[in-house]
Amino acid sequence: MKAAALYYTGCEEHHYQPHFLDACSLCQRPLAHNHDIFMYRGDTPFCSQECRQEQIEMDEANERKWKIAASKRSSRTKTETPTKETDANKAVRNGTVAVA
Repeated sequence: MKAAALYYTGCEEHHYQPHFLDACSLCQRPLAHNHDIFMYRGDTPFCSQECRQEQIEMDEANERKWKIAASKRSSRTKTETPTKETDANKAVRNGTVAVA
């Protein structure tokens, strides 16, 4: 009888997990089960071609910004060459090292 009680108490907390096809990824409108669903990048649903196109344009703009920032970083590192130390700046110690 204890086993049945433990099983029952485990089922009390049942929370609804929304399915990824429940709402448009951009505008959050509910997706109708009898209408077309417009997909992008495999698993991203949209309610209309307009919402999907808006997401595509935002992704392309973010990618352009990322590429510009990356090219600026790489050009900065190419122009910044490390300074070479001259022999006068190096400290040299002569002596004997004893290891115990």
